[in-house]
Amino acid sequence: MLGRRPQHRGVGLGSPEWTRRKARFDSTRLGSAGSMSFLRWVSEKLSVESLRDLELFGEQAQASPHRNVHEDSEESLSSAPRQDTMCSFLPDSTSYELLTIVGRGLEDLMTVNLARYRPTGELVAIRRIDLESCTNDMVTYLQGELHVSKLFHHPSILPYKSVFIAENELWVITPFMAYGSARDLISSHFTEGMSELSIAYILLGVLRGLEYVHHMGYVHRSVKASHVLISADGQVCLSGLRSIFSLIRHGQRARVVHDFPQYSVRVLPWLSPEVLQQNLQGYDFRSDIYSLGITACELANGHVPFKDMAATQMLLEKLNGTVPCLLDTTTIPPEDLSMKPSRSGADSGICEGPGTSSGSHPYNRTFSPQFHAFVELCLQRDPEKRPSASALSAHPFFKQIKRRPSEALPELLRPLSPITSFESVQLRDSPAGLASLESGLSQLDVDDWDF
Repeated sequence: MLGRRPQHRGVGLGSPEWTRRKARFDSTRLGSAGSMSFLRWVSEKLSVESLRDLELFGEQAQASPHRNVHEDSEESLSSAPRQDTMCSFLPDSTSYELLTIVGRGLEDLMTVNLARYRPTGELVAIRRIDLESCTNDMVTYLQGELHVSKLFHHPSILPYKSVFIAENELWVITPFMAYGSARDLISSHFTEGMSELSIAYILLGVLRGLEYVHHMGYVHRSVKASHVLISADGQVCLSGLRSIFSLIRHGQRARVVHDFPQYSVRVLPWLSPEVLQQNLQGYDFRSDIYSLGITACELANGHVPFKDMAATQMLLEKLNGTVPCLLDTTTIPPEDLSMKPSRSGADSGICEGPGTSSGSHPYNRTFSPQFHAFVELCLQRDPEKRPSASALSAHPFFKQIKRRPSEALPELLRPLSPITSFESVQLRDSPAGLASLESGLSQLDVDDWDF
């Protein structure tokens, strides 16, 4: 299905066109009162005439009496270098050719398009969010994400290339990650898990992103394979910033926080016991390390530990110290390796026995002791025993990495090829080429892909 629709130029704050549209917005019923305030907020903070000069966390933000947790975070880390990522793509909807719809989200208020950036021909992903229909909670959710996207600049964090308003939609432009997410890879090809070396490259990229997030005073709270995106040249980027939460309060880093992530039903299997427990002890950045361990099992086993359990049972298992593991010859009894495992609730990736189906066992393999030790460290029940992202980056598990990801990862992912392998002339001039592109995109689990 093509995603073509009338395209509208961005509108600058104070222009006659903006005044006209503002009057129209004021005279019509919006989905919530918060939608209008969000339109004003975005217009003030994301002036489409001058994104290059944008300072979301400058003097104006510090002087505002209505400061939020993201602004507090910048205050305590003012020495961190600021590099604006939202300056290389034009904030103008006519600069983008919408090719096809690749997904929807945010309760169907968000449409995700694959598009071509006309000035360069580069493929990008565009999230188009209907602001008129957003609830107050969604508005707050989006505001936090945009604050963080402006604050963060790191090669292992998915960058936002441009953010602007076109008509009543918020457009968020990001690079198109041509291999999709790590979840896409295990869903479409590596169904029984990926190779240890490819996992090492992916997890090291995630750790670098987490180290930066934690240094900036945030807890990610949504680390999972579908939030790990891989570009055509093997660059691993962490996404999923909507659930991120600041540890900074009044210019000081808090020891723990107690907030429970919004819209977290789909991320429950990855959340640490202390986040789920919601007691007075709270949690900190080490909760992300637990989620990384679950993600490592997800990549290695081909499915998510605890995924098939009811929420109550999952909580009890985690609080009782049940630890997931890598499924291989060292964790599965030899007599069971001749059986084909089932994906029922009995095999939730927590080292329980496989099913009784006949056939060769796909887990008749052996991961290195270093990989097992890495996962065990991440999944310690006591968060105090989990290493930091920086310490884990030096773990012996990563000593097997000998080349740069751009050289090794595309080779390790064969026979898969990135979606950008389609010829640009096909995309532009041939209906068959676009149909072929849509077929490739159908392999992506875009419903759970947070661009």
